[in-house]
Amino acid sequence: MATIGTVSFYTLGCKLNYSETSAIGRQFTDAGYQEVDFGQGADVVVINTCSVTDFADRKCRNIVRRALGANAGAKIVVVGCYAQLKPAEIADIEGVDLVLGAAEKFRILEYIDGIGTGAGKGMVRAGEVKEADTFISSFSFGDRTRSFLKVQDGCDYKCTFCTIPLARGKSRSSTVEQIVADAEAIAARGVKEIVLTGVNIGDFGNGTSVIEGQRPRKEALFVDLARALDEVEGITRFRISSIEPNLCTDEIIDFVAQSKRFAPHFHMPLQSGNNKQLAQMRRRYKRELYAERVAHIKQVMPHACIGVDLIVGFPGETEEDFLETYRFVQELDVSYFHVFTYSERANTPAAEMDGAVPMAERKRRNKMLNILSEKKRRAHYEAYAGDVRPVLLEKSKEEGILQGFTDNYVRVSFPAEDSWINHLVDMKLGEIGEDGLVNAEVAEAAV
Repeated sequence: MATIGTVSFYTLGCKLNYSETSAIGRQFTDAGYQEVDFGQGADVVVINTCSVTDFADRKCRNIVRRALGANAGAKIVVVGCYAQLKPAEIADIEGVDLVLGAAEKFRILEYIDGIGTGAGKGMVRAGEVKEADTFISSFSFGDRTRSFLKVQDGCDYKCTFCTIPLARGKSRSSTVEQIVADAEAIAARGVKEIVLTGVNIGDFGNGTSVIEGQRPRKEALFVDLARALDEVEGITRFRISSIEPNLCTDEIIDFVAQSKRFAPHFHMPLQSGNNKQLAQMRRRYKRELYAERVAHIKQVMPHACIGVDLIVGFPGETEEDFLETYRFVQELDVSYFHVFTYSERANTPAAEMDGAVPMAERKRRNKMLNILSEKKRRAHYEAYAGDVRPVLLEKSKEEGILQGFTDNYVRVSFPAEDSWINHLVDMKLGEIGEDGLVNAEVAEAAV
């Protein structure tokens, strides 16, 4: 196929965005485009945006400038959550030629030929988010060791701080059969690890309903999908990117504990360890349920890694509220936190709530939890010093050094040549090095 032109991509945000960028990229290459690295001066530059924080506008403008700096004649296309939420605002950014919403981004090739380059305001094709009602299969490819596989999209939850339902629409899923086929296609490319991703993957099954009388039911649940994927040959390891605690059932936990390929690694968003705040956030659980989930995971998988999402500075969070969260997670047997400083998002109920926390205070609380997170992470790493665990080796930035993760998410550093990349090796874990990673060596049994 003759080359039509060159295309490059820049992705902001979550693993789900990376899977979708790869899917869009395959559309371009199938159409005859040559993909080049961002910054090399492509004819078309696609920017896939995020809206989780209030820095989306600044980031988008910066990336547009960088793209045009490499090729002043490039066609600049912006897609993603920010594009759905504020398409007119993005279209006003100098240099943007096309803005595509959630229902339009996978039809990008239909619009490319009809746009100019940098001549006035960008063209907008972004319908109402309710039009984003179909599921488009996506998975990332490029990293030889790991692929992000989209299994679910959208969200039916109404958390007061979140814009995702406004940016991605209702919860919907692929079928078990299609996702298994995607996983087999990934395995055929030599990838060893798949990270299952989505907006609310524990809600898997929406969009695959059958009708019983007047009541729809799901044809399959997330645990059914996991059981099917556990049989896919060629994939060494599956990870669950993130799952809501109310949907992380004992059945799922018990399955992972005895599965062949699912890693003993859970990431469950908590957001607050204070029940008052959880109610204000409209979360669907109390902290007691979260503690029960952690206890059950550790009961059946004492070696499991558990990550936690937290938000600090939510409206009305007093110092005592924050300290209650701090004490709660301090006592939990978890391994690390992802801490987010609350930022007001337009069109969310939280933005209208009283009791705004000063930004300086939000940042102080963030710092406190990040320090605690580092202590938790080091304790998790140190607990396995001397143990032998499987590590999937991957490239690092340092010549002659490879990195990788154990099944339970201990990140290791190992001196080796690139020929070891994408090999699963039993390694003996040592002490934590100056880089914060665990020094490791090949276990005798693996030689």
